[in-house]
Amino acid sequence: MTNDYVQRVNRAIDHVLQNLADPLHLEDLARIACFSPFHFHRIFRSLTGEPVRQFIRRVRLDRALVMLSQRPRRSMTEIALASGFGSSSDFTRTFKQRFGTAPSAFDLAGFRDQRRDAWQDFVGGASHRHLLDRLPDGANPDGFAPSVVGLPPRRVAYIRVPESFRPGVVVAAVERLVAWADERGIGDGQWLGYMWDDPEIVPPEKCRYDVGLVLPEERDIVCRGEVGSLEFPAMRVAQLEVRGPIDLEMRAIDWFFRTWLPTSGYVPAEQPLFEAWLGRPFAHGHEHFELRVELPITREPAS
Repeated sequence: MTNDYVQRVNRAIDHVLQNLADPLHLEDLARIACFSPFHFHRIFRSLTGEPVRQFIRRVRLDRALVMLSQRPRRSMTEIALASGFGSSSDFTRTFKQRFGTAPSAFDLAGFRDQRRDAWQDFVGGASHRHLLDRLPDGANPDGFAPSVVGLPPRRVAYIRVPESFRPGVVVAAVERLVAWADERGIGDGQWLGYMWDDPEIVPPEKCRYDVGLVLPEERDIVCRGEVGSLEFPAMRVAQLEVRGPIDLEMRAIDWFFRTWLPTSGYVPAEQPLFEAWLGRPFAHGHEHFELRVELPITREPAS
């Protein structure tokens, strides 16, 4: 498939991810991607490995699992509607088809533990998986102290990386986007990385990661081919600066979710967690990272 097809399918995926709670019709997605519905269905499946409706159903269930884990005060009906299901019964029926049990009886903690083990094996292998062990609740051996800040709306140029845990694919995408940016004189802007999927919910081979660059407001830069663009709204984030190896970043993320969030009065917003690089991506090699972890948050509504 050409890079133009990749960008057009990514536009449809972006629409799905940003509008999961709304009705999502094949004809509308095909129009967003500028294909006929028949050709869009075939091209989408060729590029993603999933039929359109199956993809939508899967990411809605993934969103629901994340919300069950991170927003336990929400009712099953609220989670169902926020994830795009027509009712709690529709959600329960779809959930049973995939997992064999109702969401109210599902062992979510055990499921996340199994996914975490599989992810650590996939990424770290036998010799390094222990470096990615989950940080215990309440533990803060690195002395993390986050700040909460507001970020303005951002238009981001990105290259999407499917199966993003495969060795070398993210680095290669960074190199291509850096070359694209340098050609336009914007390579020293704010670089981002963000993953749309939680590897404790989604199998590693389904996880998608975007390499991104915040575009300057004063420039009307056109994104074509495999380089797409996406508008992020203004948001509030909790941020931590990380300077060290990948396991330090993973401890920061674990600490955010397992220790800081439960007592903060915040819940995760419906946006991906961002890596905001300090300088260019991998400027210090592939073993030492310097970046801010930015967790989009919102206030927990009063019960």
